[in-house]
Amino acid sequence: MFLPNSRYAKVATVTTRLATGEEVQALKRRQLTPASGTPQTVIDGDRLDVIAQQQYADSTQFWHIADANTALDSRDLAKTAGDTVNVPQN
Repeated sequence: MFLPNSRYAKVATVTTRLATGEEVQALKRRQLTPASGTPQTVIDGDRLDVIAQQQYADSTQFWHIADANTALDSRDLAKTAGDTVNVPQN
């Protein structure tokens, strides 16, 4: 269902029933492991996929950066130039 390098690739699924009676499959909640990282200052135009490409040579690994930070919406992490994001080392 997901690419092998997706953060959801190894997450188990559950079957649940909606109020309408329809059965659907959903992902179980993914437990985050604590991740430290190297602080990096956001520059104008940065996005997590751009930072991941620079750090890991793979833009699809942006979710490692998102997981190492505490924003509820990962788009907020690189929104403002001058902010700092933690970039975990592989």
